[in-house]
Parts: sequence; structure tokens; C-alpha cells
Amino acid sequence: MSFSLDALRAFAILAEELHFGRAAIRLHLSQPALTRQIQRLEDDIGGRLFERTTGLVRLSPAGEALLERARSLVRESTAFEALAYQAARGEAGSLRIGFGMAALGALLPTAILAFRKAFPNVLLEMRDLGTTRQIDELVQGTLDVGFIRLPSPSEQIETIPVLEEEMLLVAAQSRLASARLRLRDFREDPFVLVSRSVSSTYYDHAMRLCHAAGFNPHVVQEVNEWFTGLNLVRAGMGVSLAPASTQRMRIPGIRYRSLEDPRARWRVGIAWRKDRWPLVERFVEIVRALPGKSTHA
Repeated sequence: MSFSLDALRAFAILAEELHFGRAAIRLHLSQPALTRQIQRLEDDIGGRLFERTTGLVRLSPAGEALLERARSLVRESTAFEALAYQAARGEAGSLRIGFGMAALGALLPTAILAFRKAFPNVLLEMRDLGTTRQIDELVQGTLDVGFIRLPSPSEQIETIPVLEEEMLLVAAQSRLASARLRLRDFREDPFVLVSRSVSSTYYDHAMRLCHAAGFNPHVVQEVNEWFTGLNLVRAGMGVSLAPASTQRMRIPGIRYRSLEDPRARWRVGIAWRKDRWPLVERFVEIVRALPGKSTHA
């Protein structure tokens, strides 16, 4: 047994009006058409929903028993129709967003605020992931949008540059007292780095910079996140190479120093699968419209 939602809506409206003429006007139907809808519904359930006498319409016991459930189904149907329309236009649903430190500090909060204001019915799932993991999940379809280190190695991913990042030398204040020190001057120092298992792109970049400076760093501690790593530097456990965006953590007792090497810079881009869907397009449009981002090709 199945019931038409139009018939359930007609039942609910007639139950409110208890008058076929007024109910037909609200439903934009002729009165005979409304009568046929109610009769078919009654035939389907095998009993009367209304008791009719001359000039009087009232709910039957069966009608009273079914009314609230019918109203609930009609409300759910109306909400579903609205949600389906919004989802098709990229205005509802859920969006899974991957990000790293650079995007979180410089871009992402502003983008999220603007997106939530424009599309309040979209559920956002935020995931702190390294570039390699983001690319893998974008390709697999378990992530919708990411902020990754460019260029992307995958032909299935489209990207737009949105900001620039730079690797800086980080040390305790006393260790960086001299303005003349360069990366090669720290070849004998222990290093604290974020683990390669957390971000292979960062770790490999740090290693390349050290090798370019003429040494292989002595890594005494690998950490899973920057707050821990920078506080270990503060405690004198070693020095580090960290993205400039980590300065926003404002860890006391440490100093940053530019490497003055163009190889220390890289671009971060917003990334998505080429077979993007409307909700992704809406988010990308908002990010592209943000002021102050990098747009270098």
C-alpha cells in the first residue's frame, strides 16, 4: 500500500478547513478533484477519513488517528523538496574540507565565515591533513576540497593558487641573537621537525633546504603538530624549520629568521576533483573572491 503525498496534503488541509470548498481553494483544485483525491485515499486505507452529512464535514475516528502522522509526512516532504532544490543548486548538503597550517592561519577562517553566511544549510566537515593525504582523499572522493602545496601531482585534481608560504628558521631567542647567522651555521644543532608521516611534503622540503646549505640535519625529535614542536624549540631542545604561518601561534621565547633562499618559498592552492559538483563550485567561488590572496600562476 502506498499513498500519494498530494492526497495526504489534501487530507491535512481538509481536516483543518472541514469544508470542501475552502480546502479546494487552498489546494488550487476544483472541488470535484479534491473529492476524488479523498475518496481514493479512503479506498486505499479501507475506511472513512471524514464523516459527511448535509452541510457538515468532520473527522472520523480513523481520520483523527491518522491526522498528525499525515501532517508530519507533509512537512517532511516539503522540507525534502526544499533541501533537494538547494542541494541541486549547490546551496545545501555537506562539504568535506582538508587544510594545513598555512590555509588555517591566512585564509580558511575568512572563507568559512563567508561560506556559512551565504549557505547556512551546508554542513562543513573540517579535516587537518597534510598535502599528500589530501590529494589521496580528493582522488578517492572522501574529501571534497583541499588546500595543498602546489603543484599537484594528480591529473584528476584542479587547483587555483591562493597564497604563498615560506619556510623559516626557528630557534630559542638566545640562539638567534646574532643577525648574521644563516642556516649552515646550525649544522651542528639538533633539529626538531614535524614527522614525515604527518607531512611528507614539509619534511622533504626541510631536508632539501638543509642539504642545499651543505649538511644533513641531526633530527633529535619528530612531533605530530607544530604547537608541540615550537615549544620544544623554546625549551632549548633544538632548532627547527617551520612555515611562516606558525608565527600566528605567538609562542614566546622563540625567534624566526628568513633563510633568504627562494627555494624556501612555495605556493598553496585550493584543490578539487575535476568532476566537481555545485557545492564545491560555490566554495571555490567564495575563496577566489577573498581579498588579499595570492593569484600567481
